[in-house]
Amino acid sequence: MILVGYIPTPQGEAALAAAIAEAKAHDESVLVLNMSRDDKLVDAHRADSSDLDRLDADLAESGVPHEVRRIEHGTDPADQILDVVDREHPRLLVIGIRHRSAVGKLLLGSTAQRLLLDARCQVLAVKAD
Repeated sequence: MILVGYIPTPQGEAALAAAIAEAKAHDESVLVLNMSRDDKLVDAHRADSSDLDRLDADLAESGVPHEVRRIEHGTDPADQILDVVDREHPRLLVIGIRHRSAVGKLLLGSTAQRLLLDARCQVLAVKAD
């Protein structure tokens, strides 16, 4: 199984496309995971129902067995994804990444960095075009 961390951004779309390609190449299923943070009233990373319906339709059209899951509660996306990795044991975790300045990394931390270092499976980090 391939786990993909999805957010409704170009990086999230790139991660989804890479996960579908990997699933087709290795005859595997895809678990798409989206989450929102409890400490934010509005979270740009939270996919709305229409986004999730579109993801489900795109995956169905691709022919890849899949599940789309949203986690409604949690404060740290990296913790949530790592918990799913520990429970589901995917072969591969696919994440989208973007360039960040050194100051941005220092002040905000990096979900991608934590996932790359702490996931107990292979991690594929992809950039948007």
